[in-house]
Order: sequence, then C-alpha cells, then structure tokens
Amino acid sequence: MHEKERHRIILSAVQDRPVVTVVDLCALTEASEATIRRDIAALHMEKKLRRVRGGAEAIAPPQFVGLAGRPYSLNENRQIRQKQAIARAAVELCEDGDPIIINGGTTTFQMVHPLASRRLQVFTNSFPIAEHLLKHSKNTIMLSGGAIYREQNIILSPFDNDVTRNFYAKRMFMGAQGLAPLGLMEADPLLIQAEQKLIGQADELIVLVDSTKFANRSSLVLCPLSRIDMVITDDAIPDRAAAMLESADVKLIVAQAGGDQREDEAAS
Repeated sequence: MHEKERHRIILSAVQDRPVVTVVDLCALTEASEATIRRDIAALHMEKKLRRVRGGAEAIAPPQFVGLAGRPYSLNENRQIRQKQAIARAAVELCEDGDPIIINGGTTTFQMVHPLASRRLQVFTNSFPIAEHLLKHSKNTIMLSGGAIYREQNIILSPFDNDVTRNFYAKRMFMGAQGLAPLGLMEADPLLIQAEQKLIGQADELIVLVDSTKFANRSSLVLCPLSRIDMVITDDAIPDRAAAMLESADVKLIVAQAGGDQREDEAAS
C-alpha cells in the first residue's frame, strides 16, 4: 500500500474514534509498526492529527464515535471469489418464504446476488444489503432501527425495545472478525450487543467466514462455538480450524471458489 493511501486510511480512522492505536492501524493498512509510527510522526508534523503514546488522535475529536474494526470499504474486495462462493452456499440453504436474518458484513453482502431470484423475508441491519435487495429482488425487506455507522455500513440501536425483538428467523447468517476456540470474535462492544440480540431471534446461527478469519483474534468474544450451528468457509480452511469445529460439533460446509462445495458433518 502506498504512503498516500496509508495516510488517507489513518486520517479516516482517527476521525472515526477518539484514539487509534498503532496496532489498530497496522491491521487496517497491513503495514509494520515502524511504518505506521513514521506515518503518524509525519502527519503530526503536518498538523493533520495528534501523536499520542501508542497511537494517534484527531486534532478535533469526533462528536459521534464510530465502531472499532476494519472499515467496510477496506474489506469488500478482499477474498472476493471466496466470499461469493460462501454466499452462494448460504443461499442454497434457504427456501422461498423463509424468514432469515442477514447481519451486515462484506461476506454476507455477497448473498444479495443469488437472492435476486428468491422470495424470502429478510431482516437486516445492513444498509447496503437492504438497498440492493429492494432494487434488485422481490424479497420482503425489514431494517433494524438506530444510527447508521458509515465505516461499517450497518445500523445499530442501543435500545432493548427496538424492532429486532419482533422478528423471528429460521436462520441467521453472519460474518465475524475472527473465529477461534473461544468462539466468534468482534472488535466493538456495541456491535456485540446488537448482534447478540439478533442471534436470540433465530433458530439457527450460520457463520460465513473466509479462511483468513481463522487466524484473526480480538479481545471480545461474541458467542461460544457451542452456539454456532454451521460454518461456511472456503477450501483454504486450515486443518486445525476444521478439527476445532469438528470437536465442537459444528457442521462445516466448504465452498469451492469454482462453484462446487463439500460438506463435512462435525458431529460423529
């Protein structure tokens, strides 16, 4: 990634939340800590941000704080063929008329294309998913209420008595920042609060993650592996990750980027 692009991402990140750590910026840019520290120093000298211990902050801190985690725009084109294959496998599980929940994310967004010819009841907290399905399908769409977080393109409400409690779903499809022995991982407490409410409204939880997510970690656990019914991933899943799911009795579907898929039953 070029220096100009890194600087754009860094400045975007510091405007999105009060303080961004060097570690966060390394994850966002895939640059080394030494490179990020040099970038912060340069932007500090240009008075575009303020250097602080372990990271950076905005010169004028934001009044509306965003979510932690990698912005949607930086993830949407990564592992795109794998995400498309995973999404196709997910939609194949659905029948017309099914009520489903689709959580916001770049992998779950790929479900919109195979859903174009279907007629389901879709509840989502994703503005891009809702907009696309409204324009290009005849599915029934329901949006959650709350504030729109631009970086992740999702809608979240801090209230317990929102419309989420009134929707029942046969299945919930969601992505995650990481998937590890402790369970599904996310980066922001508000995101976890909202997603836990959604999970409670569905009979089955189906996790859509490309194989790189098995190496990702976060300090926050959304739910344990025991709550997950199925994981759909691509054929680069590490053997250790497949064994982890098998030991937790989680059903595994491996989607091939070419369109085929294989199914592994984790339960003996």
